[in-house]
Amino acid sequence: MQIQERLDGRALAYIGVALVTWSSAYAAIAYALASFTPGEVALARLAIGSLCFAVLLAVKRVPLPARRDWLPLTMLGVIGLSVYHLCLNTAETRVASGTAAILISLVPATTAALSAIWLRERLSPRTLTGLAVALVGVILVVLTSGKDVKIEPMAALVLVSVVACAIFFVGQKPYFARSGMLGVTAFTFFAGTLGTLPFGLGLPHALANAPPSHIGALLWLGMAPTFVGYIAWNAALHRASASQVSSFIYFSPPIAVLIGWVWLGERPTLLTLLGGAITVGGVVLANARRRGAPVRVGTPAKQS
Repeated sequence: MQIQERLDGRALAYIGVALVTWSSAYAAIAYALASFTPGEVALARLAIGSLCFAVLLAVKRVPLPARRDWLPLTMLGVIGLSVYHLCLNTAETRVASGTAAILISLVPATTAALSAIWLRERLSPRTLTGLAVALVGVILVVLTSGKDVKIEPMAALVLVSVVACAIFFVGQKPYFARSGMLGVTAFTFFAGTLGTLPFGLGLPHALANAPPSHIGALLWLGMAPTFVGYIAWNAALHRASASQVSSFIYFSPPIAVLIGWVWLGERPTLLTLLGGAITVGGVVLANARRRGAPVRVGTPAKQS
């Protein structure tokens, strides 16, 4: 079959599922870090996700990618999953939440730049302007929502996470057409889990001493933001361009503010709401197609 590379209703639904589940990950990580090290949290999260993928592949009888793709996919899994989660978990123990939120918001721009170089995706002036406007909106949301923002050396770990995430999003996309989205995603998770193994050797002992609530946080991380979130995100990435899909990461801080408003009663200020509106406007502008612009059709994809 052929996949139209555009943001259709299904792609937007997948993005919505990914963003909602990912938005819950930051609080769950912070909660789990009370009993586990950053390496143990990363290993547990990816191992649970890998177990879910193994069951799914067995039930759906999805084959793994061809052997010729194992080495590059292993590298993508280690960079995009092992390095990303190890750095992000460590940063969450040292870096102010507002600083991390602003730096993570550089993922869409970094992904867009890599997509232009690696995948030859054309970025129109409208797209670049929209990405810049959305970033301004995110910064306004963070600065006015009471999150702590500090310049600190450990923030460099967040920047490493940003680059690793962008490489993962862009690098795996060409393999979806050859090997199917589920097979590629599962394989990178298997590789990413092995990459975190040396950093989480104390996990069995930590599990034996952790309270059930902290273990529950690990289970949530592995099943919802990791297994469900990454499947949904990669399904969207399979249907649309990497720069388009990644632009929706700008919605994460406004979603977090909205969750805090509804769940915790944390009322946002008018400037926070204005920042959210600017973010939405920027993402819409970045993904607006010119009237009459042709829709690019991707290569035939295997059934996944």
